Amino acid sequence: MKAEIIAVGTELLLGQIVNTNAQFLSQELAALGIDVYFQTVVGDNPDRIRSAIKTARARADLLVFTGGLGPTQDDLTKDVLAAYLNRGISIDKPSMEKIETLFSSRGIHMVESNIRQAHTIDGAVPLFNEAGLAVGNGLSEDGTHYLLLPGPPREMKPMMEGPGKEWLRSVLGHSDPLYSRLLKFAGIGESNLEAQLIDLIEGQSDPTIAPYAKEGEVAIRVSTKAPTESEANRKIDATVERIKERVGTFLYAQQDATLEEEVVRLLRASRRKLASAESASGGLFAELITSVPGSSGEFTGGVVTYTNEMKHKLLGIPMSQLEGIGAPGAVSESTAAMMAERVRELADSDFGVSVTGVAGPAESEGKPVGLVYLGIAERGKETVVYTTNLSGSRTIIRVRAVKSLLYRLWQALTK
Repeated sequence: MKAEIIAVGTELLLGQIVNTNAQFLSQELAALGIDVYFQTVVGDNPDRIRSAIKTARARADLLVFTGGLGPTQDDLTKDVLAAYLNRGISIDKPSMEKIETLFSSRGIHMVESNIRQAHTIDGAVPLFNEAGLAVGNGLSEDGTHYLLLPGPPREMKPMMEGPGKEWLRSVLGHSDPLYSRLLKFAGIGESNLEAQLIDLIEGQSDPTIAPYAKEGEVAIRVSTKAPTESEANRKIDATVERIKERVGTFLYAQQDATLEEEVVRLLRASRRKLASAESASGGLFAELITSVPGSSGEFTGGVVTYTNEMKHKLLGIPMSQLEGIGAPGAVSESTAAMMAERVRELADSDFGVSVTGVAGPAESEGKPVGLVYLGIAERGKETVVYTTNLSGSRTIIRVRAVKSLLYRLWQALTK
């Protein structure tokens, strides 16, 4: 079954609220084996809502509406759909009783417009609203199914999870659910990863392979429909193995986990601790690590030695190393190594890491924007420094530098 989600509300088009409903509904529908092909946002205008219905009906079997079920005159979803289908409007008795009881218990006069929340389209199955007042609707006509849900997430979610799913199952019959596994990669760009897997992506049928990307990380979602989870895992496992044969070196998780979460998990599992010294990244590494709940058990702390004076005072790096004729400078391989070693010694940790470089917008010490050195000092081992040449804005360079350091640290922890 092909579905289209239609979110009704001018406030969505104006950007006054974020359409989180579409994400939730897409996940819930996928779990029922329903493919979401389109998502539409339309304002509170009867002509535009009618046009959206006409378009969606021509390309989808299931239309799922959110919003426009409330008491005001711009809550038009039921009215427009009823008119489109040439159906009347009735009042759902249980919903009306709930509305009357609520106003009576509060000693508030109920205005006429509140009755609109109990309206149902003739022939529709009313979906009781446990968390609010606006009743939902489920109806079918000429092979097309319509599910009407309230807009507020606190009302929409319980209705979808309860009576909404129950109604969908009654009209669906049997349909294999969709199972997915998210593969998370680091240390490789989206285009390079795709190039390594292009024949698998282009030749995919079942399971399907879909790449996603954000700064410093790339993900691939492997999905399949199957009658049972074990059957789905069998199919997904086979595809994952083919992917690992090519790019397994960069695969750090087979779930929706961040790189910093995996680093903290590995530190915890090996009972090792970490400290950081940052310059160009300005504390971003420490911020990401400490965003992981419970990371205080693995992260002893960090220092932001932004100036040469602070590198000297806090980490004891000689000024002759940082400044003067013939000095390597703050942006250098040797300084990155010293920063990592000194902060590890200072914290008495198992790992000390460092970031020093040029984030921009202008070059520094005669060195180009994007040149960043990443240091990793591990207790009992030789310090390693990685040289990176990154592109992008100042913010992007900082993010990419820290993600690259997390990837190198992940490598060290998995050896």
